[in-house]
Amino acid sequence: MTSVTASTPADGASLPAASDAARDRTLLRAVLALGIGGFSIGTGEFVIMGLLPEVAKDIGATIPQAGHVISAYALGVVIGAPVLAVLAAGWNRRALLIALMGVYALGNFASAMAPGYGSLNLLRFFTGLPHGTYFGVAALVAATLAPPGQRARAVGLVMLGLTGATLVGVPIAAWLGQVFGWRAAFVFVGLIALLAMAMLRRGVPDMPAASGASPMRELGALRRPQVWLTLGIGAIGFGGMFAVFSYIKPTLIEVAGLSLGAVPFVLALFGLGMVTGNIVGSRLADKSLMRTIGGLLVWSVVVLIGFVFAAHHVVTAGLATFFLGTIVAIGAPLQIRLMDVAGEAQTLAAALNHSAFNTANALGAWLGGVAITAGLGWTSTGWVGALLGLAGLGIFAWSLKAERRSATPTVGTVAAERA
Repeated sequence: MTSVTASTPADGASLPAASDAARDRTLLRAVLALGIGGFSIGTGEFVIMGLLPEVAKDIGATIPQAGHVISAYALGVVIGAPVLAVLAAGWNRRALLIALMGVYALGNFASAMAPGYGSLNLLRFFTGLPHGTYFGVAALVAATLAPPGQRARAVGLVMLGLTGATLVGVPIAAWLGQVFGWRAAFVFVGLIALLAMAMLRRGVPDMPAASGASPMRELGALRRPQVWLTLGIGAIGFGGMFAVFSYIKPTLIEVAGLSLGAVPFVLALFGLGMVTGNIVGSRLADKSLMRTIGGLLVWSVVVLIGFVFAAHHVVTAGLATFFLGTIVAIGAPLQIRLMDVAGEAQTLAAALNHSAFNTANALGAWLGGVAITAGLGWTSTGWVGALLGLAGLGIFAWSLKAERRSATPTVGTVAAERA
């Protein structure tokens, strides 16, 4: 049996040496458990978008008012990620993940019993609180357990639970919501979260927090310019995908001439694109992190401009929707980048990645709506998205320039570029 030296992850925790086969088994069990948690979160986040008419009718609100529950959840993610990451800085990793998933299960079960508009919004906000911290800590655990040179791939496997939810979890939950009422969809999500808790208990090794971890040390991440620049890339550069996807259904129907019944099949292509992009993006990031981030930003601009022209025909609109989903490939690389530039403040930086993505969601959807309201047409969202992608490229260039000026570039970035 060939042994390997103990690895020291970015957050400073250490694991004992183990054989390659034992390490692979440990990683597989952990990633599966972490991915089931991500599957639950992804299903709970996206299923409500397909059940708004049912929710609105049941709680006595208009569809736009019912849409506020989506915003309430996103706000919970944005606020909960930094707050919980800081407060739980010294927690055991496995215990923290189980606790976060427990909060998520409770929030979904409670959402299923919400009596009205106000309570549902409050409960969706509460449910969103553990989202970002869960994925941030899950990414740290996966990266710690991964073999050398495969951190991004391990993080990508965890994120596969989130992207895979758009293909499997959301359709099942939506079907349950249509047949048994929208509340059944949240019960389904809560049950998956309970399953994830059991799998986390069995599959994730007992991993203490990094030595010396504390709320003040985590807050130290906010003093690092590269952390803010990386978050800016995600919050702005990733917003282009949401500018288009937020209005994909009416665009497919009004511009491409797609029938209403065919929309779910085309949207499945978006989910397939997300899964594909997540796998490819994480593998490329392990080879060259910064080149992958820059290349994916360029790719997003090309895809978003192409959507403007492809949206006018059913076949090309379907292909464009698939490629739109691949833009999510930038998620794992940005997660690794944050780990590299955060120093000892790993938990907060990793969690903030998901605050940035939810900011991108809100920003992209808002700007896309502004363009449509201004009478520029449904496909104008592609131009809006391309401009956001270019802005992300600008921030990326700023980050590179600032790092080159620094006398001490991050160790993780240097290692990634040499690889």
